[in-house]
Amino acid sequence: GQGAQFLGMGEEYFDQFPELVSIVDSVLGYSIKALCLQDPHKHLNQTQYTQPALYTVNALSYITKARTTDNKPDLVAGHSLGEYNALLAAGAFDFETGLKLVQKRGELMAKANQGGMLAVLGIDIGLVREILAQLNDPRIQLANINSAKQTILSGDMAALTASCHYFEQQGAKCVPLKVSAAFHSTYMREAREEFIAYLRGFQFRPLEIPVVANLTALPYPSVNYQQILADQITGTVKWNDTILLMFNSGVEDIEEVGPGNVLTKLTGFIQSAYEDELNSKTEPVIEHSNNLLFMYGGQGFHYRNMGRELFEHSQV
Repeated sequence: GQGAQFLGMGEEYFDQFPELVSIVDSVLGYSIKALCLQDPHKHLNQTQYTQPALYTVNALSYITKARTTDNKPDLVAGHSLGEYNALLAAGAFDFETGLKLVQKRGELMAKANQGGMLAVLGIDIGLVREILAQLNDPRIQLANINSAKQTILSGDMAALTASCHYFEQQGAKCVPLKVSAAFHSTYMREAREEFIAYLRGFQFRPLEIPVVANLTALPYPSVNYQQILADQITGTVKWNDTILLMFNSGVEDIEEVGPGNVLTKLTGFIQSAYEDELNSKTEPVIEHSNNLLFMYGGQGFHYRNMGRELFEHSQV
């Protein structure tokens, strides 16, 4: 996804696929090869250019891999923008349609100018959630859960900056990200609404391969999944849970397709934590014929005098 781009990406692919490159240039109105290899106008790191550029290089990389291995993946996933390449691989739409979708997505996200993003590194996501609950500030939201100890927050920049003190007290390192807005948060609501309207102009095919959704960390439904694409713009990218789903499903071979190795590194961190957790579970699991399930209500279940008996009679 965004952040994986670099000058020179895709150099090995552009000359191999002149027809697809011609489609890209025609849709975008500029040379994708020049953008990725020379970037003469310093546009590559701007959202509206980054997204179609990454989509194109990801796609050409996948086509090359598919041709050389003659194998299709059993499961696909993509980080934020990369989810469109996962859907392309799964047969949701053709190359040109996907390009038009990410072009529009990039334009809408670039128009947003509210807020920013902050990386919180080195402390567990559970602790991050606890601190956020204590702060109780709707201006700060979870944007990406990249691994158990790499969380990205979105929201009002002043609120994010003020929150650093609380995270750093618990041993975290806070790094502001160089982005133009609070991506993957409710600050992108207007972009989401416009994208919903844009999606209505396209037809989507049934998926041929399971795609794990950022929004749920569960497989997409095979049909009628357009709403997930729109909700992804304002929703949390649950990448840590996406990789854990793969491990728990018995996936052994996970490959990153496209420029860079950001996701490969993240997968290594997630796998290490996953194996540590498995190794720590030494006690045998006792199975009971009659299992007992506890369920807990959330907001909306409260009422006046709730818990009175507990407060009066429970010493704990």
